Amino acid sequence: MTDLATLFACPRCDHSPLERKDTDLHCKACDVDFPSINGIPWMFAEPQATLGEWRGRLQFALQQLGHEAAGLENELKKDDLHSLSRRRVERYKKAVEYHQRALAKLLRPVDMQAAHANYETYLALRTRLPADQGLNTYYANIHRDWAWGDEENVASLKQIQSVLHDHAELGNVLVLGAGAGRLAYDIHRNLDCNLTVAMDFNPLLMLVARAVTRGEKLKLYEFPLAPLSLEDDAVLRSLTAPEVVDDRFHLVLGDALRAPFSEQSFDTVVTPWLIDIISEDLPVFAARVNTLLVENGRWINFGSLAFTSPQRSRRYSPEETKAIVAENGFSDPYVSQKTIPYMCSPASRNGRREKVFTFSAYKERDAKKPQRYKALPDWIVTGKDPVPLSPSFRTQAMTTQIYSFIMSLIDGKRSIQDMAAVLQKQKLMSKDEAVPAIRSFLTKMYDDSQKESGF
Repeated sequence: MTDLATLFACPRCDHSPLERKDTDLHCKACDVDFPSINGIPWMFAEPQATLGEWRGRLQFALQQLGHEAAGLENELKKDDLHSLSRRRVERYKKAVEYHQRALAKLLRPVDMQAAHANYETYLALRTRLPADQGLNTYYANIHRDWAWGDEENVASLKQIQSVLHDHAELGNVLVLGAGAGRLAYDIHRNLDCNLTVAMDFNPLLMLVARAVTRGEKLKLYEFPLAPLSLEDDAVLRSLTAPEVVDDRFHLVLGDALRAPFSEQSFDTVVTPWLIDIISEDLPVFAARVNTLLVENGRWINFGSLAFTSPQRSRRYSPEETKAIVAENGFSDPYVSQKTIPYMCSPASRNGRREKVFTFSAYKERDAKKPQRYKALPDWIVTGKDPVPLSPSFRTQAMTTQIYSFIMSLIDGKRSIQDMAAVLQKQKLMSKDEAVPAIRSFLTKMYDDSQKESGF
């Protein structure tokens, strides 16, 4: 049986093997320790900085839940609440309070009370967390994976099987972007795997996966976006796995764009719901997957092709996706496309069906190894190079100056018309232009303040 430790390489410098240091792993070349979070290796290139950033995000999320509960308490003080509405809000408030306590307990291994050790000196720039990712970003996936039943999970596994030969041997398997771990778990249990590594960057998802795959029963609330009934706006779910997983199934916390593994460590790499949401262009990421695979290793992709790049040229069609994969050292991908249920909670009206794009491709040759992924450019990281004066920076600078000036005009006395007159006098814009611009800015400020209030 393959030892997981032998597959690791330092995500900072690629040195391998890493040394064991109590429960941590240590890179002798970088002199950096990679800690373990409740038995899950924390394999980010800047481990302490990323841990500090996650602690901050998770702590903030728990504070938001407390703020939401306080807002609900204020709602319940209203005399004109309908009796059914009062009952619903009372239930919801209790659910939020329970949810806050349950998450605090589950996230205890992250040690959110710890100081952010040298956060500013690390900057967390080499393994920067996506700005839109937090505690609740994929929270519903936890319930999909371990509470809603088998329909979507079975359909997902069938799509993986549809691009494999019968009795295919997958060998050492890496699942990048494994989320709460159900697909990786099902692959490991149902297909011929020597070892399976499920990796994600979200500690909540990985801590849930660790608990349930080792036989624990977790109770967490689901909060459907479109509840089916009065009782469905907060549903207490029992999260369980069909059976305890064996010791060849491993969880790792890390960045898919700086995967902490040696070259040619895996026979199979699986990317579920990943290639279209990462920040890196598909040709570069395809080369990264190639580097991780042994000769004749297999890349299996599953999910959507809803590419989120702001550049239209990087929103690839199925035909372009196939061509890019083949151009980066792989065989022509074998593709299966099928419509399956997606995020269909039994307590919600808000589910859909998605036509997933699943392919399997063999590594036929080595691709050119890409440079290490950098979340931000050197002029930000080192602070030594000139900051480029790009057109977008010019626009942002001018917008910021105008918005700052508008903010300075808010004194509790001036109206929008009065503020527009000042902008015209300062020759920043005409009054006719200023009125809608100020109104739009203040509307956004008002909306943001209402969201932040929690009620």
